[in-house]
Amino acid sequence: MQTFILEGMTCNHCVGAITKAVQDVDPKARVSAEISTGKVDIESQASRASLIKAMKEAGYSFRN
Repeated sequence: MQTFILEGMTCNHCVGAITKAVQDVDPKARVSAEISTGKVDIESQASRASLIKAMKEAGYSFRN
């Protein structure tokens, strides 16, 4: 499992957008997000770099 702290994730629509971006890279990925903290846990076979790229392209930045 990989953990990310995102900025700009403020609602369930954001969680959906992040999930879609990740699953475009790895359709079998499992995404769990906590809106209040910005924490996103991803279970995926994709590389960390490809997941970061996908989430950045979806419009999100990172705190870590």
